[in-house]
Amino acid sequence: MKHRLFALATVIGLVIATSGTAFAFDLGIVAFQMSAETHARCANAAEAAAKHKGWTATVLNSNGDLSTHARQIEDLTQKKVDGIILCMSKPVQMDGQLAAAKQAGIPVISIMSGGSPQTLFDIEDNEYAAGATSALYLLGKIGYEGAILTERFEGNVGTRIRGKVLDVVLSENTGVTVAGSHAMAKTASWRDDVRNGMQALILQHAGQFKGVWASFDGQAFIIDDLLHDQGMNKGDVALVSTDGGPEAFRRIKAPDSMLTATVAIPFEAMGKTAVEDMERIAVKGEAKDSVVSGPYLYMPAVLVDASNVDQFMK
Repeated sequence: MKHRLFALATVIGLVIATSGTAFAFDLGIVAFQMSAETHARCANAAEAAAKHKGWTATVLNSNGDLSTHARQIEDLTQKKVDGIILCMSKPVQMDGQLAAAKQAGIPVISIMSGGSPQTLFDIEDNEYAAGATSALYLLGKIGYEGAILTERFEGNVGTRIRGKVLDVVLSENTGVTVAGSHAMAKTASWRDDVRNGMQALILQHAGQFKGVWASFDGQAFIIDDLLHDQGMNKGDVALVSTDGGPEAFRRIKAPDSMLTATVAIPFEAMGKTAVEDMERIAVKGEAKDSVVSGPYLYMPAVLVDASNVDQFMK
């Protein structure tokens, strides 16, 4: 009888302990543009991590519209969620909405968005380091000599920094010149804009460039297809970009792709870390300064090329 009572008590204790691990927490996750792979990877990883903890997670897609983004943050604030995670947000433009969330006592953690006095902190890679890595790798692949084409995007702080660092690297390596450059417009039809702009440059400078630099992988995929359509083979030119992800890794591995390397940013790990740190601060009551010192939590990006791509495809 004693053994049965002990076993029953053990089972009850396990049930209580197990139920105690789940904490009722209502998390709002807002991604600025879910059609962008990186935004979706960030938001989906945060959602999965939250649900793994037994939290309620609401994922909202702003579809690249600032007014929608603002309204969604306002709605979550009015709903009185327990916390908000923003993926690739615009904190400068959203200052009023974020201030209202802060006043309501709702902690906000952003990812790849930039710092704000209204949020706890922003999780991101060091874009200056990522920009230097992609630029130096490309120049190394062409032997620090010859012409390149560039595809830029000035509408995002991260891609803008990468472009500025590229310019610094080029200023110190004058054997490399820019034969042509296209800046992507900030529109819903950005893919068509990149395709049209780069197709013109590729045709205009056919046979005159040894490499192509793209500010992010989405641009590189379009350029890769254009180069392939022009009859180019792997190794004919070096194509380098930044972001990382399954499609980038597949192309680096594929024999019919020109994509040479990408600087892989850990978007999934960033989403998961945002949830873990939200729990530490909003649930466990840890001080923000014990989690991160300053407005940024940096997570390192890694160069991926043929030498290590298999490790990332597992």
